[in-house]
Amino acid sequence: MSIENAIRAHALSLGFDACRFTTADAAPELGERLRAWLAGGSHGEMSWMAETAERRVSPEALWPAVKSVVMLGLNYGPSTDPLAALQNRRAGAISVYARHRDYHDIVKGRLKQLAAFMIKRAGGGDVKVFVDTAPLMEKPLAQRAGLGWQGKHTNLVSRDFGSWLFLGAILTDLALAPDSPERDHCGSCRNCLDACPTGAFTGPYQLDARRCVSYLTIEHKGPIPRELRAAIGNRVYGCDDCLAVCPWNKFARVAHEAKLVARPDLEIPSLASLARLDDAAFRALFSGSPIKRIGRARFIRNVLIAIGNSGAAALAEEAERLLTDADPLVRGAAVWALARLAPQRLVALQPLNAAEADETVRDEWAKETQSGKK
Repeated sequence: MSIENAIRAHALSLGFDACRFTTADAAPELGERLRAWLAGGSHGEMSWMAETAERRVSPEALWPAVKSVVMLGLNYGPSTDPLAALQNRRAGAISVYARHRDYHDIVKGRLKQLAAFMIKRAGGGDVKVFVDTAPLMEKPLAQRAGLGWQGKHTNLVSRDFGSWLFLGAILTDLALAPDSPERDHCGSCRNCLDACPTGAFTGPYQLDARRCVSYLTIEHKGPIPRELRAAIGNRVYGCDDCLAVCPWNKFARVAHEAKLVARPDLEIPSLASLARLDDAAFRALFSGSPIKRIGRARFIRNVLIAIGNSGAAALAEEAERLLTDADPLVRGAAVWALARLAPQRLVALQPLNAAEADETVRDEWAKETQSGKK
């Protein structure tokens, strides 16, 4: 058995669903596209994208000794409609990838096992493993390796698994025979582009992260831009709209990995229960989850935007209670939410603004209680 087939067989035995190989040489067009995207500011506050741009252009820039890249895919296909939670405005919609254990931990452990197997099978060599945490352009590499192609929504699409593949990479100085790349199968379809609630796609294969719900609810640290809040709906962490509407999902399969099965309490959690999370409860609920990374303040900010969009007057008391939260990010979002559900109550509570020390929160009060608005 060739070393490539041996690696592939071992990868599948470890629970990966796809394993293919590509070379580590640079693709100049990727660098050009990345620089243009960064120059336009489409990366928003993700400064690390710009800081590591030159290393992202090629695996060789990251590690000069690399000769081959092993690309791995782990299926996380949902068992239910990923957009079902959007229909319940009193519940929070959490992206499919975050409804279970943090995939970084699951994938990285298996990558290390596979890397050790590779060195043993080859009788030497060196390896480095990566799971979405290094300046490596995994999706273009996955396309070159034949795992799938980057769709018009810029995410990977697989003919076997649709939109639902976690990616991992092993860089090695072993010379492995590359697989054939996958070609683009999007055709004239634009489902993903039309599905975006905030109009984040400036064109096919072009995403402005500054308008993307996933960016706004996860990476963005400050108040969510006012003009985008209503469109976010009840999405409290991430967004699956562009992934879920892809026609290639008809070939998707439900995840077989037990650790990637959605937790029942995260499928359609009530906004009221989420709004009541203090820091300790937040950490306990999201222990082992990628949601824990953004911290309570950012998450409760998202929950309050959803509460403001809910149209549920009964949730006004949750927003009112959070007007005096210790974090200004939460207080500001609470002002906006209460203004949507009980504007007269917000006006009656204006004395709270007199003691407000944070400028961004005072600005929220001013915009929502200005003369003649209510």
